[in-house]
This record gives sequence, structure tokens and C-alpha cells, in this order.
Amino acid sequence: MTDEPLPPFELGFPRTDLRRRLVAAVLSGEKTSTTGLLSDFDREQEPLPRVGDRFRLIDEQDRVVGIVETTEVRVTTVAEMDLAFAIDEGEGFTTVAEWREAHEGFWLSYAGETRTWLGDPGWRPTDETRIVCDRFRLIERLDPPMQVLLPVRERTSDAQIP
Repeated sequence: MTDEPLPPFELGFPRTDLRRRLVAAVLSGEKTSTTGLLSDFDREQEPLPRVGDRFRLIDEQDRVVGIVETTEVRVTTVAEMDLAFAIDEGEGFTTVAEWREAHEGFWLSYAGETRTWLGDPGWRPTDETRIVCDRFRLIERLDPPMQVLLPVRERTSDAQIP
């Protein structure tokens, strides 16, 4: 066993209301899944989560507010999203179309990075866009939260979801 800190679990963009809402949904138990672009993992050189992996849940003030554990990971396409998973994102989606609209808006809010990485200046999410579907559970809530130092990211958009 290692004493190294757990990797961060960051939803939305740092220091935004979006992150505040998403973390609140995790802490309340409403949010037990999240979706990201597979290309983001490649670009950031981050490994895909695996079942049993644990992460520090980071809030909008860059504090550790809980520990989450991955319970399921699947790589699929936007077209293959299912309603149960979309609902488990805890953001009030009642249809896959609502989930898709929100996620595409979020992904397009930083599309320049994705377009550059993919070498495709016209990239937009399509039915074939590969995504990572991550289910998790909150295993510990930290009260009071712990302050952490994280690298500052350039993204500041407060677009809708993941």
C-alpha cells in the first residue's frame, strides 16, 4: 500500500458554479455517474479509471470534500448513451436528448483544445464520438473539507454539464 494521495476527481471546470452544483449532487447522492470525452483522457495523458479506483472529490474552492470510488467504467459512443446512465448523472435529465444537448454544449465550450488535439478544426460531437461513462459511489464525506493545491487550468467556462 502507498501513502501517495489519491488522484483528484474534478467535475466541470475549476472555480465555477457548475462544479459547485455537480459536487453538491455527488454529496447528496443524486449524482453517481459522469461522462467525458475519450479524447480528453488521451490529451491529458490520464489513464481511464478502473473499478475500485478511489479519488479525492474536489469542490469549486479546490478543497477535498469527499472520497469517491469507481464502480463501473465503459467506453462507448454518444449514440449508445442510455437513459438510466443519463439519469444517474443527477442533473435532472429525463431524456437522452437532454443529456446529449447539455454534454455537447459543455464539450463545445472547450472545443478548441479538442480540435487542436485531434487535428480537426471542424470537430463537433457526433453519434460516433467516443465517451467514457464512469459510475462511482461516495465512500467518505470530509467535514471539514481539506484544502489542496491543484494546478491552475485555463478553462473557466461555466457551460452546462458533465
